Amino acid sequence: MLPPSAPAAQTPSLTIMGAGLVGSLLSLYLAQRGHEVTIYERRADLRKAGSVEGRSINLALSDRGWRALEGVGIGEEIRRVGIPMYRRVMHDQQGQLSFQPYGQDNQAIYSVSRAGLNRTLLDLAEQNPRIQLRFNEQCLGIDLRANHLELRDTLTGAQHTVPFQQLFGTDGAFSAVRGAMQRTDRFNYSQSYLEYGYKELTIEAGPGGEWPLEKNALHIWPRGQYLMIALPNLDGSFNCTLFFPYEGAHSFAALQTAAQVQAFFEEIFPDALPLMPDLREEFFQNPVGSLVTVRCFPWAFDDNVLLLGDASHAIVPFYGQGMNAGFEDCTVLNELLEHHGNDWSTVFEQFQRQRKPDADAMAELALYNFEEMRDRVADPRFLLQKKIESKIAAQYPGQWLSLYSQVTFSHIPYAEAWANGQRQEQIMRRLMPHIQAEADFAKPAVQTLIRNELAQQERQPPSEG
Repeated sequence: MLPPSAPAAQTPSLTIMGAGLVGSLLSLYLAQRGHEVTIYERRADLRKAGSVEGRSINLALSDRGWRALEGVGIGEEIRRVGIPMYRRVMHDQQGQLSFQPYGQDNQAIYSVSRAGLNRTLLDLAEQNPRIQLRFNEQCLGIDLRANHLELRDTLTGAQHTVPFQQLFGTDGAFSAVRGAMQRTDRFNYSQSYLEYGYKELTIEAGPGGEWPLEKNALHIWPRGQYLMIALPNLDGSFNCTLFFPYEGAHSFAALQTAAQVQAFFEEIFPDALPLMPDLREEFFQNPVGSLVTVRCFPWAFDDNVLLLGDASHAIVPFYGQGMNAGFEDCTVLNELLEHHGNDWSTVFEQFQRQRKPDADAMAELALYNFEEMRDRVADPRFLLQKKIESKIAAQYPGQWLSLYSQVTFSHIPYAEAWANGQRQEQIMRRLMPHIQAEADFAKPAVQTLIRNELAQQERQPPSEG
């Protein structure tokens, strides 16, 4: 008689709070590892509720995000509904254009619809028998010691308690999970708002669904203290975002009537205005969104709770890395689970220690890029510097990779990329006084300077980031 077989090891059930981009993707990774997953979401199912107010802004998907999507086998599916953007196109106040490629050899970032991508991820989650989706579930509180959630059904008002084993907080910049952790001892938290808000507007498609501006580009109207950007949609239109001060002579507070909006755009964005027939209606119908940076630590509570995405490191959108950083969280967590299995204490501790410096660096990079897009991309000297940097990268590929390429087209940790970029900026400050035109790059004296700078850079000890 054979001895009875040992019971199969139980794979623990996991709970995710928040069914946005990061929570939906995380559920697919955890289910892929054999876990039963339940996702709770405060809002209604966006696939049934239509567009979500204030959240229709297009996103720029780049290498870190693609890697995360490919990890659950959906990279190609998303690529089919994304639009590659190979360069920035800057529009000056006279309508003149200047250009800046994003990378080398036709590298591109992709314009994708936030809502469209979220719908796709939710569809995939719903199709997975290991994942349960629970919408209209508002988190009222979390007992971190007893491991249970207090939830309220937003349709009926009924309240109920749900136990959890491991809880992942992916519920955004105003996270209820983080709110519970903030009441624990020695939890560090800060939030910082820019004095700018944003408003979403539309450039309409041309006749026959044609794109009225260059399709495969991100368009920028830099105006010193504010800017507007536009990303292409599949239907020939562009999603525009005006980043604008709340107060001041040129601000949301100063534009109170349709006539004022019309006059402002006629003066400041004259080439865009004819392409925006619904401007006046959209300007007053669409809300003003705020721009916040969130920093906190720790991201884990014991081996029970972990924060990911905006819940732990919300950033302003000016480097196009908010979603990509959140998706990279999923990649890093999956790699740690691959190495450590269900040793949650080790996984959570290593995750937060590895990702916290990168999240802080990315927050600084996003603010840095805001100033660049707002103030510098219209400066001929800045554009010349970028051309020279591109030439250095082409001539010395093993020694120079632009900061933008390190952040956007590589998987170099953000903290390392930021440290490298600061060193490179110091080199360019020493080099640019010797360069007045692109042709100067080939001069023997300039080439010698470049070789000396790169040699000096190689002799410096690596930064700790």
